[in-house]
Amino acid sequence: MVLLMTITTNENLAEEIKTATATFAGGCFWCMEKPFDQLEGVISTTSGYTGGNEPDPTYKEVSAGWTGHAEAVQVIYDPQKISYRQLLEIFWHNIDPTVKDRQFCDWGNQYRSAIFYHSPEQKKEALESREKLARTRFKGVPIMTEITAAATFYPAEEYHQNYYKKNPLRYKFYRHRCGRDQSLQEIWGEEAGSH
Repeated sequence: MVLLMTITTNENLAEEIKTATATFAGGCFWCMEKPFDQLEGVISTTSGYTGGNEPDPTYKEVSAGWTGHAEAVQVIYDPQKISYRQLLEIFWHNIDPTVKDRQFCDWGNQYRSAIFYHSPEQKKEALESREKLARTRFKGVPIMTEITAAATFYPAEEYHQNYYKKNPLRYKFYRHRCGRDQSLQEIWGEEAGSH
């Protein structure tokens, strides 16, 4: 899905840019915002919930596994500056795609890894990227990451947004305690996601 967004430049001239949306679930959504925020061409990231069947879920409900939603991050980006394929690369290198219904120290369907596609083109690229990983990187090891159509995305409560900026010490402690960085290094080596 491509949207038009009006922005104001330094010369105070309105300029329209096309934006697109990507949605990824990779365990704790706090840990998925920062890698995308660092990319040129990414306009915004939002932590939230998607893929479930209850309207307007809360963090308490989702984290308890009551709603079927996954913790996810929605990325708004400029496809003229960064491609969906590049976003997929960042996604893969920030998760363990070989486990089902968990990521690192977080267990349950709400922490599953998933790609929620917004167009037939995104679906095609996501499937191709997963197949390539299965062929080249994880030979003989099943990749458990779901690829499914995007559903309603519910932004998480405000205190979850940009958590790594608002609470840098707690964020770093959580990542360390969860073993996320150590595991990513073991899985991806030099390609491990930024944190």
